[in-house]
Amino acid sequence: MREAGSLRGRLLLRLAALLTVLLLIGSLTAYFNAREAADTAYDRTLLASARAISAGLYETDGRLKADVPYVALDTFAYDNAGRIFYQVTDIEGNLVSGYENLPGPPKGMPRTNDYPALARFYDARYEGVDVRVVSLLRPVSEESIKGMAEIRVAETEEARERLARGLLVDTLWRLAVMSLAALGLVWLVVSAALRPLTELRNAVEERQADDLRPLPVVAVQAELKPLVGALNQFTERLRGLFQRQADFIADASHELRTPLAALKARVELGLREREPEQWHRTLVEAAANTDRLTHLANQLLSLARIESGARAIAEGGAERIELGALARELGMALAPLAHARGIAVALEAEDTAWVMGEPTLLNELLSNLLDNAMAHSASGGNVILRVVAPATLEVEDDGPGIPAAERDKVFQRFYRRNPQVGGAGLGLAIVGEICRAHLAQISLHEGAQGGLLVRVRFPEAG
Repeated sequence: MREAGSLRGRLLLRLAALLTVLLLIGSLTAYFNAREAADTAYDRTLLASARAISAGLYETDGRLKADVPYVALDTFAYDNAGRIFYQVTDIEGNLVSGYENLPGPPKGMPRTNDYPALARFYDARYEGVDVRVVSLLRPVSEESIKGMAEIRVAETEEARERLARGLLVDTLWRLAVMSLAALGLVWLVVSAALRPLTELRNAVEERQADDLRPLPVVAVQAELKPLVGALNQFTERLRGLFQRQADFIADASHELRTPLAALKARVELGLREREPEQWHRTLVEAAANTDRLTHLANQLLSLARIESGARAIAEGGAERIELGALARELGMALAPLAHARGIAVALEAEDTAWVMGEPTLLNELLSNLLDNAMAHSASGGNVILRVVAPATLEVEDDGPGIPAAERDKVFQRFYRRNPQVGGAGLGLAIVGEICRAHLAQISLHEGAQGGLLVRVRFPEAG
């Protein structure tokens, strides 16, 4: 399993990245808000200075004069970071007092609505520096002068920038402290939330290797309950698998012990005989018992192979197989055996039927169905192997059939309805396990000939 790092660390890292983005956004917002607040404060000061200068306008000999009071420029004395420029022009635009060539307002610029004055605020550049300017129109109504005088007051922007940066730094410090505090709280909250996982880990680590009990019930969050439930389900399936294996080994040991003991006893009895005919009879019986043991061993190996085949199918190792072709090949292979028993095997496959499966297991399934049908058919009987689209396989015989009350029992391992027929009772059990591995449905019915009809429905291959 690929190492994915600490869940706590990943969560904190992503939260820190998110807080960093929010901090950047907050920084930009704080800067623009601080600059807006600084502009508002300094614009009010600029307007107050312009009003103070306008209050000192007077007329002498038909000419407009300006008496600029010191207080008009002393408003900025508390802050020596910037410089102040002013300019007074008469109704004809001639310089009355102040600095020359101070930039005027852009053409078409509207008056401000923030203050009850004929004022316009704008940014300009004067003597190589950026300045903020207010242009205040002052009505002049004297006997010889009637019109609008203009007072312009400009200030460099160093003081505004310093104030905005100060507000920004203060805001950033507050946001940084709050972010660190938030990360610390999140660390504590995540640690508390992950405590149930730690308890589960400790409970699992303290167990023995063969302890497959469900995980203990602890107070886990809603998001973790499906994980705990899935682990318990997996553990339960694993317990069932181990239990089936243990039962299988016990049953197999019992089934093998009896014929082996019988074979040994028969051989020992044969060794006591002195007549060659008795030896020959003993060898014949021993060979028959050996064939039955070989058949049983092969069936036991088949059951063992089903688990690996089921894993291969679950892991995507299934192949696309046509049931008709598979049935035709196996029918041809079993034809000599059926002929020797006097049984006719017929194949009915009109349409193609494609399934996804494991070829060896499907061969085993079909072989066991045919062998079971021939074993329960008398000489001269008929066995029909039928393939029905889209993905159904049927095997029908004309034997005695199986009563409805016993049809579920025949899929149990080592179950035999009639021990005198022979066999170990594993044929249909193997068929049932192979159907389970292929997610197929198997059912038993009464055939049209009065015998048994076995129907297997596979999922249709795409």
